[in-house]
Amino acid sequence: MKTKILIIEDEPDMAMGLRDNLEFEGYEVLVTSTGEKGLQLASKEKPSCVLLDLMLPGIDGYEVCHQLRKAGFRAPIIMLTARGQEIDKVRGLELGADDYVTKPFGLRELLARIKAVLRRTLESEDVPEAVKIGKVEVHFPTGKALRGKKELTLGYYEVEVLKMLLCHQGQVVERKDILREIWGLENEPMNRSVDNHVVSLRRKIEEDPTNPQHILTVHGFGYKLVP
Repeated sequence: MKTKILIIEDEPDMAMGLRDNLEFEGYEVLVTSTGEKGLQLASKEKPSCVLLDLMLPGIDGYEVCHQLRKAGFRAPIIMLTARGQEIDKVRGLELGADDYVTKPFGLRELLARIKAVLRRTLESEDVPEAVKIGKVEVHFPTGKALRGKKELTLGYYEVEVLKMLLCHQGQVVERKDILREIWGLENEPMNRSVDNHVVSLRRKIEEDPTNPQHILTVHGFGYKLVP
């Protein structure tokens, strides 16, 4: 059975181009131009990955992402948008998006990210189901983080970054290795995907994200987890 990808994109040329290229790669592709219909298709068809435009008519991409995660949808969500501001990226990640690709983007990069996401959803990681980091308990199968009575949702890539750091806790994990293993990309100094997800993780896990005690930066190399 073919892997199913849902595209929620209101630009016809963009949607058609993505559909044609993904079908050429062997995926089954569903396409809709509205957030409302996207929510319905995601619930009914259970796609393995969602490509979600941010600027949609009616319900925008942020709200679609929020509603999907609230309903328990766990498949990866990659946001596609013309916006490039840091605050937009962080907002999307905090709502449960797993990645953020700014238009215009390279098709090869997008395909590589999709393949890496889908590959990792099928792989079994040698990590416990739950782990306590500081005062926060993270449950990996559900992607939930509990701080006292407050429940937070971690996006797919946030979970994967945390898993990789946990597997090497106390050791420095190089940024380029995280980018290659999780995103399927070779070292790209200007690609901020890893850094953006670390920022988002710190907002959810650290008591003071500006002075992290658990997800530490090792300047010039990468990151280290100290539970």
